[in-house]
Amino acid sequence: MSVGILLLTHEAMGAALIATARHILGRVPLALDALAIPPGSDVEDALYAAASRVRKLDSGAGVLVLTDVYGATPSNIAEKLGGLGLDIRRVSGLNLPMLLRVLNYPEQALAELSQTAAGGGRAGIIIDHA
Repeated sequence: MSVGILLLTHEAMGAALIATARHILGRVPLALDALAIPPGSDVEDALYAAASRVRKLDSGAGVLVLTDVYGATPSNIAEKLGGLGLDIRRVSGLNLPMLLRVLNYPEQALAELSQTAAGGGRAGIIIDHA
C-alpha cells in the first residue's frame, strides 16, 4: 500500500503540474489525480467530487491532498474532507518542487509524506541576489 495524492487547485493548475512531473520523472510511482475547482463552483458539488476522488485514490494508506492557496476554496474543501471520515492530510502552497519531492518518496507513510511535501515546497523557493 502507498499513499494516494490528490491535487485540489484553482482551474487546471493541478493537471498542468501532473503533466510536468510526468515529463520530468518519466513515471509517477504513486496514485495521482487532480481536481480543478473553477470560479463559481458549487462548494457541496466540489466536496462530493473531491471525496469521490479521495476514495478512489486511497488504497488503505490514506491520501495526501495538496492545495494551491491556504484559505481559498480548494483548501477549504480539502479541510472538510477530514470531517467526512476520510484518511487525509492537507498541505497548502502547492508548487512543482513540492510535488516532485513527494513523488520521490513513495514509500513514506501519510504523516511523514505530508512533512516531506512541506519541506519540498519550501526548499524549492530560492531568492537570487544576482
